[in-house]
Amino acid sequence: MSRRLRLGMVGGGQGAFIGAVHRIAARIDDRYELVAGAFSADPDRARASARDLHVAPDRAYESWLEMAAREAERPDGVEVVAIVTPNHMHAEPAIAFLNAGIHVVCDKPLCHTLEAAQALERAVTASRALFALTHNYTGYPLVRQARGMVAEGAIGAPRVIQVEYPQDWLTMPLESSGQKQAAWRTDPARSGAGGSVGDIGTHAFNLAEFVTGLRVEALAADLTTFVPGRRLDDNAHMLLRFAGGARGMLWCSQVAPGNENGLRLRVYGTRGGLEWAQEQPDILVHAPFGEAPRMLRRGGAGTTPAAMHATRIPSGHPEGYLEAFAQLYRDFAEQVVAAKEGRAADPSCCLVPGIEEGMRGMRFIAAAVASSQADAAWIALA
Repeated sequence: MSRRLRLGMVGGGQGAFIGAVHRIAARIDDRYELVAGAFSADPDRARASARDLHVAPDRAYESWLEMAAREAERPDGVEVVAIVTPNHMHAEPAIAFLNAGIHVVCDKPLCHTLEAAQALERAVTASRALFALTHNYTGYPLVRQARGMVAEGAIGAPRVIQVEYPQDWLTMPLESSGQKQAAWRTDPARSGAGGSVGDIGTHAFNLAEFVTGLRVEALAADLTTFVPGRRLDDNAHMLLRFAGGARGMLWCSQVAPGNENGLRLRVYGTRGGLEWAQEQPDILVHAPFGEAPRMLRRGGAGTTPAAMHATRIPSGHPEGYLEAFAQLYRDFAEQVVAAKEGRAADPSCCLVPGIEEGMRGMRFIAAAVASSQADAAWIALA
């Protein structure tokens, strides 16, 4: 295609964080143009947000229902819509756009309840439209490098998988100040049953499964709410049992002072280990057993085609969060265009998480909450 895909957005208006991230990511590779949106449930804020984003007044909608219906009727209607609302508003808008034949990019986690997720799964299955879930850490070049190295046997069979995601921003009761991001993330009605587990634990869980290619079969979780009055967990420790016999541990916390976005993965196999940290994303440490560890750098010697596909600038110039997010948007654009042209998508663009990963995340949250309520009993992931 010689033009940009027409993009719409639900949520992401004034004062929102993740909406701006999605918009930047969609434009980095110049594959999308934002043309419509239902940016807020508040009509005044929705219109003001549309003006800020240079969206025409007649395509600034007061509700996602109106947007789905009207855009589906337009010959120049949106081809892809980004759902960037709090968790409780993921499923219904996504279902409406899928039913209208419009491709969907949805922020993670998939939904706020397993029941809503199952309804969305049915809609994805029934629709001809495509669905993507923005577990953006899968877009980092060296995460894809690590996935390929594990698959090719560079560290042998995985035995031990350690993943953590500590933050400190909720160390104090920030939600009581009216701060928007803290307010909805600590509200069970909008966030779901998991606090830190749903917000960042799902990222850690997804990263472990994505890189190793192994599925968690069962977990034993201890979820804690340390801040008095908070209604959801702000820290979680858990043990993981993977298919094939590998064992792991996962820690996520939003009350760990000194940590900003400390997502980190370590995988140890029969022949070596790998280590990657999100705050130093251009370095992957490979430690073959019996040899000195070596550092692989993004875009440098030894990087695989999958990693190079996700690299935009020469090595030594840092790439990070926004570029990884953009990678998912770029790969999804190729999938959408391929579907329009009736051809198979480039295989290098087929690592974008979708409904299966979304359902895995929802079952992870449900199992973690159930385990903690049962005094950290082992719970199978359904």
